[in-house]
Amino acid sequence: MQKTIQTPLTNLQLELLKLFTKPISEDDLLEIKDFLVQYFANKAMDLADKVWDENKWDKEDETKFLTGHLRTPYKHEQSEIGNL
Repeated sequence: MQKTIQTPLTNLQLELLKLFTKPISEDDLLEIKDFLVQYFANKAMDLADKVWDENKWDKEDETKFLTGHLRTPYKHEQSEIGNL
């Protein structure tokens, strides 16, 4: 007996299943994948540009982002077992 894992599909997945009821070539599949990657990359860049503009960041801020150490320091607590 084969087990079926039930996971809800997103609206995008359902729409793509409807569109591609027939097999397509590997070349077409690669083109569609590239198209989707480019689409979502563009959306991410648009959002990043929006955040950049809203914060009024400039070249100086860019340099800080690229060269700065922006991590939050961790507070080291001694465990009950001791220092590991």
